[in-house]
Amino acid sequence: MRNANRSRPRCVALALLAPWLLASAPAAQPPRPAAAAADPVRCAPGNGGIRLPEGFCAAIVADDVGPARHIVVAPNGDVFVAIRNRSSARGGILVLRDTTGDGAADIAIRFGENGGTGIALRAGYLYFGTDDAVLRYPLPAGSLTPAGPPDTIVAGLPYERSHSAKSIAVTDRDLFVNIGSPSNVCTARNAPGTRGPDPCPELETRAGIWRFDPDRTGQRQRDGIRYATGVRNAVALAVHPTNGGLYAVQHGRDALSVLWPDLFTHEKSAETPSEELIRVDRGDDFGWPYCYHDLELGRKVLAPEYGGNGRDAGRCADVEEPILAFPGHWGPNGLLFYTGSQFPARYRGGAFIAFHGSWNRAPLPQDGYRVVFVPFEGDAPAGGYEDFATGFAGADVSPRGAAHRPVGLAQAPDGSLYITDDQGGRIWRVVYAAGRR
Repeated sequence: MRNANRSRPRCVALALLAPWLLASAPAAQPPRPAAAAADPVRCAPGNGGIRLPEGFCAAIVADDVGPARHIVVAPNGDVFVAIRNRSSARGGILVLRDTTGDGAADIAIRFGENGGTGIALRAGYLYFGTDDAVLRYPLPAGSLTPAGPPDTIVAGLPYERSHSAKSIAVTDRDLFVNIGSPSNVCTARNAPGTRGPDPCPELETRAGIWRFDPDRTGQRQRDGIRYATGVRNAVALAVHPTNGGLYAVQHGRDALSVLWPDLFTHEKSAETPSEELIRVDRGDDFGWPYCYHDLELGRKVLAPEYGGNGRDAGRCADVEEPILAFPGHWGPNGLLFYTGSQFPARYRGGAFIAFHGSWNRAPLPQDGYRVVFVPFEGDAPAGGYEDFATGFAGADVSPRGAAHRPVGLAQAPDGSLYITDDQGGRIWRVVYAAGRR
């Protein structure tokens, strides 16, 4: 495992909507001004390209920052963003500070030598999930940079190119890590009519959520507990702030009509299987690769690789069902439970979910590329979902052509909502505007 960056952090003032540049010389960390002295958030023209419900508007916090994944906000309002690696540059952690309160960051610092997706704050530490490990940086309150190099909490996690992102959720006692499957349905090759291995060997080390000790360094996967299994890939992962339960939104499988053309039309395959919002308890089995959720039927059915016909439940009658299902292939990557008081009261306790967007819904239009809101009543959704932020993709709703693809969500101390984008590298801050344009 590579250690995180030992060099001094670099700091730069941000020019809104300008290319992202990092100054070569280190700068001192300025004190954060009192919130009372801050200017009101100034929302961007056209909300920076996204559409929001009436009464809301969005500021552009930063732009062109690279593939911004998950995000967390410190109690003083400083923003920490996980940046993934790309072929042309290494990722790391981006720290943003807005010293004027207008919504746009004017101080930015990067640190770390490796990129990742998961990020969380806990008890004076910043946790960071790279593709094969979880690191923990010592982070004094109010500091923009860590007080020293990171500890490695978990090393040697399995990863391949597909579904390598490690999302994390941290509580006082638990470190939860998503370890996604690298395959579609546990088959070595995606060829029509191929049967899947039974039992699926991936389930020993992949396609589940593992629990580790957040205070113990030097752990390996064998030191953790396989908390839940049969979860193909749950990049969207969060702990409920009031009931303490673990929730996730998992990616469904692909290629039903390609692999089983006698059973599924392309139109059916475009909408199936569902993307699933799940409540995760220890020992749960959500059925992958043997099962998938059919949105039209409203339940799990047996996968054709394991003898299914698209209708019968078979062994899937005993696996866990989602608490809410979404159309297929939207790509859920971010989950946040809202606890603030800035938004209208109906949002309190509900869930925001960021959908990265589809690539495989033909002949139907590609879809996702949005943030939705799910109202909750107690521990479960109170009905369905509604669009909250749309328009991220712009005119070309496709993975390569989209202007922006939402990923991460975070709540600021004042109750505003941050949204990240790993395509255009934009970060928005959504506020309840109350005529503040």
